[in-house]
Amino acid sequence: MVQELLTAAVAVGVAGVTYVVAAARVVKQYERGVVFRLGRLYGDARPPGFTLVVPGVDRLRKVNLQIVTMPVPAQEGITRDNVTVRVDAVVYFKVVDAPAAVINVEDYRFAVSQMAQTSLRSIIGKSDLDDLLSNREKLNQGLELMIDSPAIGWGVQIDRVEIKDVSLPESMKRSMARQAEADRERRARVINADAELQASRKLAEAAQQMADTPSALQLRLLQTIVAVAAEKNSTLVLPFPVELLRFLERAGQPAPDQAVEAGPETDGHRPGGRDTG
Repeated sequence: MVQELLTAAVAVGVAGVTYVVAAARVVKQYERGVVFRLGRLYGDARPPGFTLVVPGVDRLRKVNLQIVTMPVPAQEGITRDNVTVRVDAVVYFKVVDAPAAVINVEDYRFAVSQMAQTSLRSIIGKSDLDDLLSNREKLNQGLELMIDSPAIGWGVQIDRVEIKDVSLPESMKRSMARQAEADRERRARVINADAELQASRKLAEAAQQMADTPSALQLRLLQTIVAVAAEKNSTLVLPFPVELLRFLERAGQPAPDQAVEAGPETDGHRPGGRDTG
């Protein structure tokens, strides 16, 4: 009798251990367990740690809640200003509702990937080339909203969307390089012209000052001679003021009164008379 009881106890213990082993499940810290009992959702998502299910009746599906980094394949499209580009991006998302991610969509990863590709092509068609190159933050926000709207019903939250690279045709790259070079040349010419304008204004002020003070011109001449002599050249170039040449020219010409008086005597005629010879 005692032996039969011991045998029964051992059998029950073995059955219990077998049941516990078959029903035992371990959910990791970054996971949540979704239990289906006879094909229907049973209760809330199981928290991390040790949990039990009914063998043969319940089925536990684990859902990862970690942030997923998904690259979006490069999409080719035509921008609003008719430029063909290839744009790729990366999407960061995570599951926030494990039952919805299992029930509402067959494969939430594949669904997010396809939605991201479609949204990226749509963004390309609505944007200009300048926006794709320099205003990416605004495009990233618009792309995130386009993907996040349907993803909410899948139990997925879009954390961030980033446009990685924009590939342009070689002809467009050359055109943009020529445009940038022309713009730099234009700015250089404007700067040079502005410098010439400022220099001319200063020279005009200096000329006016020298005209008011004639001795300043001679002092400037002496300063130029000193500057040239400091170079230790074998040839010395001496600037000669044009005003001094004009002064010497006027000094060599006879006075107007002398020319009028000497004219009749040299011709042998008297003013207003005839020849007496």
